[in-house]
Amino acid sequence: MATEGGVAFDGDLPSLYKANLSLRTASRVIVRVEKFHADSFHELERRASRVPWDLYVTKGSRVQFRVTCRKSRLYHSDAVAERLAESIVKRVGAIDVANAGAKVADEEEQHVAVDAPSQLFIVRFNHDECTISADSSGALLHRRGYREASGKAPLRETLAAAMVLSSGWDQRSPFADPFCGSGTIAIEAALIARRIPPGLRRDFAFQQWPAFQESAWKRVKEEATKSSTLRQSSVILASDRDDGVVKMATENASRAGVLDDIQFASKPISALEVPTGSGSIVTNPPYGIRVGERTPLRNLYAQLGNVLRKKAQGYTITLLSADKSLDRMVGIPLTEILRTRNGGIPVRFLKGKLEP
Repeated sequence: MATEGGVAFDGDLPSLYKANLSLRTASRVIVRVEKFHADSFHELERRASRVPWDLYVTKGSRVQFRVTCRKSRLYHSDAVAERLAESIVKRVGAIDVANAGAKVADEEEQHVAVDAPSQLFIVRFNHDECTISADSSGALLHRRGYREASGKAPLRETLAAAMVLSSGWDQRSPFADPFCGSGTIAIEAALIARRIPPGLRRDFAFQQWPAFQESAWKRVKEEATKSSTLRQSSVILASDRDDGVVKMATENASRAGVLDDIQFASKPISALEVPTGSGSIVTNPPYGIRVGERTPLRNLYAQLGNVLRKKAQGYTITLLSADKSLDRMVGIPLTEILRTRNGGIPVRFLKGKLEP
């Protein structure tokens, strides 16, 4: 079910594990722990004492709160976090509150190890209704674990995957990214084509939960791995004029286990060559807000359009854009298919067809 800022679903622990392992475009997976009314700190303390904190943290855990308060009598987020931390202490024992700058301890334990595992709780007060959620992911899900090197304006892996999926690529026809940078779009395309779970090379917060089921987690990973393929049949091309970033891209692809699925090359857009017929070009050209100046980029976008019209007839193009004036320079009819943000910058997915 679609909700504000995300999608909600019901499921058991294996479903939670699978969501973290397999979702390609989500930032994190959170669990709704409790929801209740509270318009005073006394009521907050009473209600919080019933929250099953011990399912998510143990004595000595490192805990972080992210609290927002809107149109509620309890509007001081730090005070709310303090009360919730105290309720955890009463239930499980001493904890280290990561974002409070000080430890909260019970009478028995006054010391907590600095390297204790961390657990984020997201707390929202809206019209005196409190919703407490536990983050099951840990590091945001775009952190796949393969990208140790990146260019000046890296594209998040989740956004790259969203571009590939929204492009309509059939995973059999040729695929190309002529501004590959650190290779994220091409790597995500290869992972999608081979059905490799994006979270296969990382750990998650739920693995530290007292309720964590190791055997169920192993089964989920085994099932996901069985569904992947050893090799994908389509041609994936990735190029960039910068030799240094192409080297980064090949290293990232190697860590992701898809180096043999992608043909990397160092060359300018004018040297683009794609197989004849139909296929998909998905790319994130520089758009002048972070990298370079906009004036010379107009010529680059015009060149992109000229090259595609000449060499990629029959292909669809999907590009990430932050500047309508640059879009127009491409000279290809483009339709907006999605709006989002990249590094805080409003961007749009644009899609067009290069007619034969």
